[in-house]
Amino acid sequence: MSNQTLFSPTRLGAIELKNRIVLAPLTRSRADAGGVPADFAAVYYAQRAQAGLLITEATQISVEGKGYPRTPGVFSPSQLEGWRRIVDAVHAVGGKIAVQLWHVGRIASAANREQTVDTVAPSAIQAAGEMYTDAAGMQPHDVPRALETAEIPRLADEFARAAVNAIDVGFDGIELHSANGYLLHQFLAENTNQRTDQYGGDIPNRVRAPLEVLDAILAKVPSDRVGMRISPAHAFNDIEEGDTAALYDHYIGELNSRGLAYLHVMRPFANQSASDFVTFARARFRGNIIACGGYDAASAQALIAKDGADAVAFGQSFIANPDLPLRISVGAPLATPNRETFYSPGETGYTDYPFWSGATAA
Repeated sequence: MSNQTLFSPTRLGAIELKNRIVLAPLTRSRADAGGVPADFAAVYYAQRAQAGLLITEATQISVEGKGYPRTPGVFSPSQLEGWRRIVDAVHAVGGKIAVQLWHVGRIASAANREQTVDTVAPSAIQAAGEMYTDAAGMQPHDVPRALETAEIPRLADEFARAAVNAIDVGFDGIELHSANGYLLHQFLAENTNQRTDQYGGDIPNRVRAPLEVLDAILAKVPSDRVGMRISPAHAFNDIEEGDTAALYDHYIGELNSRGLAYLHVMRPFANQSASDFVTFARARFRGNIIACGGYDAASAQALIAKDGADAVAFGQSFIANPDLPLRISVGAPLATPNRETFYSPGETGYTDYPFWSGATAA
């Protein structure tokens, strides 16, 4: 057993955390149509800076990488200026913040993009289900075009440029999104990757594109400021891995050689038959682990106490409780989030959740 608690400091690579509570990356859809973060997003993130680390909402690397309405980017001057305001606001109150970089791949609708670009994926296989668009309500996912073999280096370069942009505006770290059914996860999964070139087929080929993207970032950004997110056995966005244990045994083994700041593991808490992939990753990854997926204060503390992870990320509870670390520390009751405002524009359900009334006394 470890003598560590949620409130003991730790270090994830070059990022020093005052506690082991992390704001999970949460899409909130408050950016404008051009992917510029709202001015009031600086308030939202600064409100939650009691956490040891804030991980931003998933942030697209390009217009092509955008799927949902009102999600932010990190590739245009106006987007970068918006993020600079946010980073400065978090740092002004002693917080640390990392940006999560994504490309949604086939989980996209052209109705949500301000420019006409292809929807791309490892293979030309449409995702089941629909997604929300501001323009036309619920719509089927686009039918994607399969990426050409020669396009993969271009994709890696776009991720690397976005990572450099983020470091230049002051982010403390980069998290590469390789989870939840988005583009890099689509390369990993058997049902979404049916390629016959060097990026498809067996496990070493299916992990090749995500690793090339990661290596492109590491060529520009110190590895101790870069993390990776995975979600083994998470079926979200029509994902079927099939060979999950073998896939992630190999993938994590490859990540071990990269000297990453951390591995962020989202457990598939909606899939009760799935294995405990936080424990699985802990046994294989030689670096720091952030665990995520349905933890409360008690289960998070138990995980830290047994050295099952180095930090724990909280999602929905952090939406409704901007002072979540304080509430956990004193055993204060938690407010309940309003799901109807998770993705709605404006400050309602975003910056207006109250701080605990006993905060001053505490």
